[in-house]
Amino acid sequence: MLGNILITGGASGLGRATAIAVAKEGGRPLSIDVNEPGGDVDHARADLADRGQAERAVRELAEGAGGLDGVVTAAGIDACGRLEDIPAADWERVIAVNLLGTASVIRAALPYLRESRARAGGAAVGKVVTVASTLGVRAVSDATAYCAAKFGVVGFTRALAAELAGEVGVTLLIPGGMHTNFFDGREEKYRPGPDARLNQPEDVAAAVVFALGQPRGCEIRELVVCSSTETSWP
Repeated sequence: MLGNILITGGASGLGRATAIAVAKEGGRPLSIDVNEPGGDVDHARADLADRGQAERAVRELAEGAGGLDGVVTAAGIDACGRLEDIPAADWERVIAVNLLGTASVIRAALPYLRESRARAGGAAVGKVVTVASTLGVRAVSDATAYCAAKFGVVGFTRALAAELAGEVGVTLLIPGGMHTNFFDGREEKYRPGPDARLNQPEDVAAAVVFALGQPRGCEIRELVVCSSTETSWP
């Protein structure tokens, strides 16, 4: 059983696909998003750029569900363009949501994840899956904010895995492009072309559930999940 799994960005895209996959495996998805998720999913609305809102949402959902057994940080935004062309506030918001929001949610969730470990008799059982990107390991032009944030998530997660070894399981997920609304509203030059091959979010969510479902003492440290013709990998 997966238990109670907190998912940021749970109202759409990979987050929603993960919530559905968790429920199918007998777990209880708990969603944090600026929007309400469809279906019967426990949720809290929060702007992850605001640390206070993020912490409040984690506490609200964890206390309501009686604890947490896992966290998946699937929320993410972007601001495409050259550095000098992106308003500073928009650039910084990408960092705030994607990187600082990830840290805020996990920090607030750690006491509950450690309680999950205690309920299991001391073995590491609470799990964290952070969502980076192939642009967290490969830099491209016109993506300084997104690359900075996702490179940060990669470094943060690797350090967190070392810090929590034996206490809480930590998995870094590096997905390629997916068929979601992430690209909506962009200029045409920043959207996948008509021939682009992207993964379905449901397939990536299956990898997340695989990581969450590992037995005590076994951890999936890093996963790269992308289309076989992904242009940003390797």
